[in-house]
Amino acid sequence: MIYIFYILVFIFAATLILSKFSLFGIKLFTVQSGSMEPAIKIGSLVFTKTESNYYKDDIITFFNTPTKKETITHRIYKVLNKDGNLYYQTKGDANDSADNNAISSEMIVGKTILTIPYLGYPIAFSRTLPGLIILIIIPALLIIIEEGFAIKEQIKLWQAKKAKN
Repeated sequence: MIYIFYILVFIFAATLILSKFSLFGIKLFTVQSGSMEPAIKIGSLVFTKTESNYYKDDIITFFNTPTKKETITHRIYKVLNKDGNLYYQTKGDANDSADNNAISSEMIVGKTILTIPYLGYPIAFSRTLPGLIILIIIPALLIIIEEGFAIKEQIKLWQAKKAKN
């Protein structure tokens, strides 16, 4: 039973790391709006991978602002070639019209390669202070305490063996 707990903590920690950093060009995002429903549900975890080319109907995640703090996951509606540079007009599947601004290749984070419905909720919750405490700190403390008891038992066994000799 405890091994299942360890595995779950490891998987959760790995997804948290991938939501902050890119690994082999793969990054995770949490969907927070319904603009891509029904293809991608609110609360889904989206895995994106950096590609060299993007095409019409690809679902991509891109930076919405020049500060690169906010991301959006939408489908490429139209590929535009302006002065030899590619720009992408995007549109959410649930939206009536395309997004206002075409985006450049530099603003694209990656193409969606996998979505897991509802798994984004615990990831988003873990980014809050209560989530950090409940999902990261408490499980880590439980593991440390359990290992401390195991070490204490090993020391007792070693002392008992030493006392016999």
